[in-house]
Amino acid sequence: MAITAVGERNTTGSFHGLRVLDFSTTIAGPHCARMLSDMGAEVIKIESAEGETMRARPPVRNGCSSLYGQLNAGKKSLVLDLKAQDAIEAVRRLVVTADIVVENFRPGVMRRLKLDYASLQPLNPKLIYCSISGYGQTGPSAELPAYAPVIHAASGYDMAHLAYQPGRSRPDYCGIYHADVLTGVYAFGAISAALYQRHISGTGQHIDVSMLESMLSLTPNEVQGAQFEVKPPSRPMFGPLQTADGYVMVTIASEKTFQCLMRASLRPEWIDDPRFAKYAERRDHWTELMDGVETWSRTITTEKCIAELNAHGVPCSAYRTVAEALRDPQLAHRGALAEVEDNGGTFKVVNLPFRMSGTRIAAGKRAAALGEHTVALLRESGLSEERIVAMVGKSPMAERC
Repeated sequence: MAITAVGERNTTGSFHGLRVLDFSTTIAGPHCARMLSDMGAEVIKIESAEGETMRARPPVRNGCSSLYGQLNAGKKSLVLDLKAQDAIEAVRRLVVTADIVVENFRPGVMRRLKLDYASLQPLNPKLIYCSISGYGQTGPSAELPAYAPVIHAASGYDMAHLAYQPGRSRPDYCGIYHADVLTGVYAFGAISAALYQRHISGTGQHIDVSMLESMLSLTPNEVQGAQFEVKPPSRPMFGPLQTADGYVMVTIASEKTFQCLMRASLRPEWIDDPRFAKYAERRDHWTELMDGVETWSRTITTEKCIAELNAHGVPCSAYRTVAEALRDPQLAHRGALAEVEDNGGTFKVVNLPFRMSGTRIAAGKRAAALGEHTVALLRESGLSEERIVAMVGKSPMAERC
């Protein structure tokens, strides 16, 4: 039995009973709000009639994006035209019943709609309002447009990564959006802290999360190196170790792992070698050290290399594709993947990467079709049937994704 199943029948989510209004799009905000949903909150995603941009992102099956589903599983979908006064009134009515708002528009947009924290806080003093943006809500860069690749470049992350690639001068292309996912996680943490503070004080607050500052937190060595001179090692310390048929990542992060690697690579005499025995000298002679290790690793297969390193307690891994990683029995043991359904069929998403002994943590079973919950939520807000029909038409239930 996967460990996630243990005790779940008798537990609820930590955020059970909380209501979230999710105005966010793309990745950072939706990732944050899905984390809240996985922890038990009711999340209402507010979208335009066209649906947010991720609904069209591949992979698309039968008109439905599984990438959208991964970011929005478990949420309800409410379609509103935020340029219309009826829609603004509906939002304001829902805010009275909400605990959390998440938005990642460019600073100033929600203020112009009169849906910013200052406008909504009088309606609900307990409201926790989280704004995610590229550079923060104030300051000289606040209103600049920003997406994850722009923030990767602006934060120094791309050039820091390039510095570890010998012989290269052109920055990498970007296809993995670290800034979005990381900022979403920071927003989730800040919301969690604000909920605890509200439990004590009885009042909510505004949270301002910056993607730029989030990315800077990924480069602690470089932040300090930018202030104080640090002599670099003779070659980057962590990189691929060549084998007879591929590459292996090995990490030497302690004296113990250094000694274990020397024994595994048949160089036990180097443990006391003056070039390598102490960390400072080892950094200065890192190329010699790893060239010696690679002389051993090139003679054996990746499978054999991994077996030998693991037998000696050396942290290591083969280089895997995501598809290979998803087949890891460890993920199956932990129940790391959940099956989700949308109008296009079923697909798997990654669950949150932590388990709690007294809390149910699970991705929602369904990714809602566009506008699927619009009528029910507008009725709950107290709008008349005539106004609801005027807003959404006679067939409000979406049949498409």
